[in-house]
Amino acid sequence: MTVSAGPGGADAAKKETPGAPHVVHHGSRALVATAIAALGVVFGDIGTSPLYALKTVFQLDNGAVRANQEDVFGVISLMFWSITIIVSIKYLGILMRADNDGEGGVMALAALAQRLYAKRAGRAGILLVIGIVGVSLFYGDSIITPAISVLSAVEGLHVTVPAIGQLVIPIAAVILVGLFAVQRFGTGKVGVLFGPIMVLWFVVMAVAGLAMVIKDPAVLLGLSPTYAVVFIVAHPAISFIALGAVVLVITGAEALYADMGHFGRSPIRRAWFFLVFPALTINYLGQAALILHDPAAKANPFFLLIPEWGRLPVVILATAATVIASQAVISGAFSLTRQAVQLGLLPPLTVRQTSKREGGQIYLPAVNALLFIGVMAVMLAFGSSDRLSTAYGISVTGALVVDTLLLLLVARPLWQWEPWKIVAAAVVFGGLELAFLAGNLPKIFNGGWVPLLIAAAVITVMTTWRRGRLLVLNDRKTKEGALSEFIEDVRAQHLPRVPGIAIFPHPNKDSTPLALRANVKHNHVLHEHVIIVSVTTASIPHVPVLEAFAYDDLGFSDDGIDHLSIRFGFSDEPDIPRALRAACHAGVLPLKATDFKYASYFISRGAIRTSRKGGMVRWRRSLFIALAHNAADPAARFGLPPLRTVTMGSDVEI
Repeated sequence: MTVSAGPGGADAAKKETPGAPHVVHHGSRALVATAIAALGVVFGDIGTSPLYALKTVFQLDNGAVRANQEDVFGVISLMFWSITIIVSIKYLGILMRADNDGEGGVMALAALAQRLYAKRAGRAGILLVIGIVGVSLFYGDSIITPAISVLSAVEGLHVTVPAIGQLVIPIAAVILVGLFAVQRFGTGKVGVLFGPIMVLWFVVMAVAGLAMVIKDPAVLLGLSPTYAVVFIVAHPAISFIALGAVVLVITGAEALYADMGHFGRSPIRRAWFFLVFPALTINYLGQAALILHDPAAKANPFFLLIPEWGRLPVVILATAATVIASQAVISGAFSLTRQAVQLGLLPPLTVRQTSKREGGQIYLPAVNALLFIGVMAVMLAFGSSDRLSTAYGISVTGALVVDTLLLLLVARPLWQWEPWKIVAAAVVFGGLELAFLAGNLPKIFNGGWVPLLIAAAVITVMTTWRRGRLLVLNDRKTKEGALSEFIEDVRAQHLPRVPGIAIFPHPNKDSTPLALRANVKHNHVLHEHVIIVSVTTASIPHVPVLEAFAYDDLGFSDDGIDHLSIRFGFSDEPDIPRALRAACHAGVLPLKATDFKYASYFISRGAIRTSRKGGMVRWRRSLFIALAHNAADPAARFGLPPLRTVTMGSDVEI
């Protein structure tokens, strides 16, 4: 018999529920506030590209791109249409409609594709592999972006205060330490703090660029796509080299998509089209006009665009903006990591919900620590933004290509696209991104191998955990056996029953918890009340009490062995003891809430041992075991009392 929480227990349940309902009001004022907060997180990466993008183009290959009208207009045209096609059309216009329960990013897209092709097992597996490659490349980007962004801003001291130029690295290191330290306070709070700063940043960029555009309005001609075409046709070799730097204007596009779960689709779109995109376009045009007016300005056109009296304040503002740029990829890494855990590609990690309204606003201490170590190592190893730019671009362009590939695969089943639309998207998006990727391949030997090495390490970890997890699950299924058969055996044995309640967290009610089997096998007794508890997380902030519980006596009302399903909202703390008491108040469990004061909790967890079985090579088995040992403790994750929690079960072999 299965029952759910009903109206009869609703009033009592209000005393204690797994998560009190929270009503969120969405109005125009709230939308504006969310858009400003999104500015403080989502657009930091792409919004600080003007610091180094155009400068890098003119530094490539000892100045292969010249400071004349033909080349400058060609580069500006390439930049503008790259942003328009990749960011405005592909990501903001199309991909943000392909979310997975509100989450964005390559893992969400891969999960969505898997759902759409669920009946085709072979294709679903390939889609997961594509997703793994994409998220691995994003991690490479997450390491490089904070380092190059902060360094490029602090290096403005070379222009404004040359005497303290040698302090660039120490200052950048202090800034990065502070950035990673504040992550624990949550994306939302960071966004509220950083949002107004980014509004000021984009306004300053637009004003600085506009002043130069007004002086030389002819530079607006550079927005015509014909200049990009002429530049490529007239100088194919030089334009190929230039693509390796032009791609810097769209770095952050994948982070923008991955951060969708933090703020939602609408605020991000409004912030982009009303402020970010216009400000970027005007600033790039201003830098182009400055270079045409003074070719020597190509050494650092962004800061030289600023009047001398305002350069030091802008250096300070740029430093703040680049800190925020780092926030975009850090937040994106948090989101993608949680999605990878949910897909079984990474071991369970400690996830702290930092917002009561937005499920995507989370903090992962382990990921934060690893990113910090990687960013500091890369910054100290390369030492300057110019050297780091040689390592930048490979992972970015690779991630763009992966997203386009997944887009082409989901477009027909999701939106019923006709074949010609898919072909057009492949040619426009895929063709441009493959050109960017090809233009960045020469960087591999000059530092581009770093993000590829990071991506390879992530791929190794994910594929190892996925394979090892499947082997463990298969071994566990054999040892767990069917729960119905176990209950029949227990009833036939007439085991002694001891007073008290025993709680066994377990993912389903079909198989037997290993801890329950071990308890019967070694102690030859059962508690008076045995409750198997399965926990799921819904895609809403709080689950109403009437929908939070489902009780099943598993076919027998007199054996004291029952099953309880608990649904938590993403903003609810998954506290099993508190939820059990709430189920009693709701009249779902036939027990009193006070009965759980001395309940015992049993975690099914045996040691994982290597064996001579096939399936994994020895070094991957060792890696899997190390990952398993460092996984989040389920007792802490579910709020189980330490002094009344027992871990037991049989060993599992791989």
